[in-house]
Amino acid sequence: MMTGKGYKIFMFMPFRILPALAMTLVFLIPTIGLADIYRSVDKNGHVHFTNVPTTNEFRFYRGEGDKYRLETLIAHFAEKFQLDKSLLKAVIKVESNFNPLVVSSKGAQGLMQLMPGTAQEIGVKNPFNPSDSIYGGSFYLRKMLDSFDMNLEHALAAYNAGPNAVRKYGGIPPFEETQNYVKKVKHYFDFYSRSKDTF
Repeated sequence: MMTGKGYKIFMFMPFRILPALAMTLVFLIPTIGLADIYRSVDKNGHVHFTNVPTTNEFRFYRGEGDKYRLETLIAHFAEKFQLDKSLLKAVIKVESNFNPLVVSSKGAQGLMQLMPGTAQEIGVKNPFNPSDSIYGGSFYLRKMLDSFDMNLEHALAAYNAGPNAVRKYGGIPPFEETQNYVKKVKHYFDFYSRSKDTF
């Protein structure tokens, strides 16, 4: 009954009141997107964000913002896999320029440009989800660093061209793309190390 009455009142509202109502709605609309962000971490270490928490596992984190969300994800997985945050930023910058939906000509997907086979191998179900992508890329980068005795150049080359290519050539393969990739990541690694709050 209340809904019906409210509907009738609105329908018969004098026309002079409608412009005022419209202006009120215009001023209210921009605030809709300024929701609080809540975060939870599941048993696999994946970070989940929402502005509408559905369980008590979500905890208030802070105001909404894509940049802050990426900073949070990068910090979380850098700590989880014992990586430098600046290194993760550098890899993401070179791989996707922070575009979570990008797909390369070879089929690599998401922020950290995981190939479908690699994503499946390391348990990433949705490479276009920033949390899944950064988890998978961090996991794989950690694996490459461990495989090549913490040699950063070799690990980056393996991330780009595959570990077998690095082993075959005993170092960075003679591929222009891979050689440029290693140089670019090292450049941005240095840049983000000096400018930690920058994307």
